[in-house]
Amino acid sequence: MTSYQRQLLAVLSPAERQLFARLANPKKIQDFLDTLNINFESGGEIIIHSPREVLKRRRAHCIEGALVAATALAYHGEAPLLFDLRSTSDDFDHVMTLFKINNHWGAFSKTNYPVLRYRDPVYRTIRELAMSFFHEYYLSLPKGDKRNGKKTLREYSKPFDLRRFRPEQWVTAEGDLDWLAEELDNSPHLPVVEKSLFKHVRPASAFETAATKVTQWKKPRS
Repeated sequence: MTSYQRQLLAVLSPAERQLFARLANPKKIQDFLDTLNINFESGGEIIIHSPREVLKRRRAHCIEGALVAATALAYHGEAPLLFDLRSTSDDFDHVMTLFKINNHWGAFSKTNYPVLRYRDPVYRTIRELAMSFFHEYYLSLPKGDKRNGKKTLREYSKPFDLRRFRPEQWVTAEGDLDWLAEELDNSPHLPVVEKSLFKHVRPASAFETAATKVTQWKKPRS
């Protein structure tokens, strides 16, 4: 057992330990993330809850889901690595958790749409993995908006190791983890392609944008 595993076990409750013990492989981790409702942030303020708070609420947005997956990896002695996809200013970044099997990268993802989802561990490099999202990372906007179909992925982060922080700072914390999002955002990022190539990028078609409007979880009326 690693020293970080021991630190994590010391702060988890018996029920939390039981849950994370069951999440012993990538399929089980992603399947569990898929059972969580989407955190629609209905209160209007974006708050990043710790995995402990997510498990209480049974809902998560992308970075909250990524932290739950990272906790599961850390529980089993694997590196808890966040992975940030950075978009243009008119779209949203997307945060996932990396994992590695037989020297190939995969990613856990929490999203409400058919795109930007889980990636199997078949990618030889982090850039390969990031580029697998390029085609589907686009704006899906109301008809008539000239930006509809614009492909917006611009950068990806280097693996961001959560072991630099004590488990009680991010796994079981009660407050807003916005500081952690800032740390991730300020970490080294790399461009997906050269800027000169974007003038040659074709927007997604109307058929593609319409197909990606399907959601897994419906937003509450109130």
